[in-house]
Amino acid sequence: MKTSPFVILFFTVFLDLIGFGIVLPLLPNYARELGASPLLIGIVAGSYSLMQFFSAPIWGSISDRIGRRPVILVSVLTSTVSYLIFSQSHSVWLLLLSRVLAGIGSANVGVTQAYITDITTVGERSKALGILGAAFGLGFVLGPPIGGTIKSSYGIESVGYLAAMLTFLDFLLAYFLLPESLKEKKVGKLHFTGFQADKLIEAFQRPAINRLLVIGFCFVFAFVNMQISVPLLWKEHYQQDDKMIGYLFAFVGCISVVVQGGLIGRLAKKFGECKVLVAGLISMCAGVTLIPFVPEAYLFSIGLAVLALLAVGNGLVTPLNASLISMYAKAEEQGEILGISQSVGALGRILGPISGSLLYGLDSHMPYLAGGVCLLIGLALALPLLTFEASSPSAAPNPQAR
Repeated sequence: MKTSPFVILFFTVFLDLIGFGIVLPLLPNYARELGASPLLIGIVAGSYSLMQFFSAPIWGSISDRIGRRPVILVSVLTSTVSYLIFSQSHSVWLLLLSRVLAGIGSANVGVTQAYITDITTVGERSKALGILGAAFGLGFVLGPPIGGTIKSSYGIESVGYLAAMLTFLDFLLAYFLLPESLKEKKVGKLHFTGFQADKLIEAFQRPAINRLLVIGFCFVFAFVNMQISVPLLWKEHYQQDDKMIGYLFAFVGCISVVVQGGLIGRLAKKFGECKVLVAGLISMCAGVTLIPFVPEAYLFSIGLAVLALLAVGNGLVTPLNASLISMYAKAEEQGEILGISQSVGALGRILGPISGSLLYGLDSHMPYLAGGVCLLIGLALALPLLTFEASSPSAAPNPQAR
């Protein structure tokens, strides 16, 4: 593994995710303060991922042709602009605009994963993607409590300004220090044809990859379904303020960092990616389902244990799913396939907030029960993958894994 570019990429992702983590937990309650209905809260949160859904494959395909670095730079700068608009979002519609731009900018996750595949071997990939995932986790460790504290003390404008400043620092770091990773670019003229549904359909026709894409969707849907409703649950049923909600999110992020940064490489090497993926889905399913059943007096004992299950599952599933998908993709299509993977995940992030908001409006238990069912579906799809392990990009999947 080329340490220097990887370290730089880690810090660029880390700074980007701190900015993201500062804003995200505040959205449901802030949108409600602006007068948004449960449906509109879901639309505001889902708009971010709607733009990811359409933008991620485009960014990935472009990066296969012109390189990863320019795509990362443009997308990070777009995120910076989105946070500046967020700082002035005194209406639901400005808040919606800020999330649309943020979704376009943050659709570069597939590109950063493709960057990792460019500079690692197959054997190093799970560990490297796990460490990169730790940068995401660190963003959730530091971002939510910072955002909650800043909003409580200085107002929502300062939250937006701080997120914009950190993201612009991310841009400067990448501009001056991040080298290009793609040595052999796709030949041919670059066409900005927009979102191509045929590429998505083609990916779903490929053995193993199709299962992994659906597993990714189920996981993301369940997580975001929880993520958008749990701040409301903690505030209304457990009497927690924005600052404490931020600390609870930080607790989840902290455990995810430990799993992704220190454990996942060893676990994948010892047991294989597929077995660890199944274990992660089981842990995540238990954590999500149990959240609303924690007695109010035991939020910081039993509740933390439940959140730990969720965090372990999150720490395992996210990087392993990306690693397995990359192993079944050809070298020249890493950006495109991982972009499609992110796009499918974005579909879960579109439906999850709307589902979480509407179901929570009906009953505070329903978002978590729905998430648990979705994760059980993902688990059922993952179990046949245990019949084989992907050891190389050309590994032949079991026909039953279709």
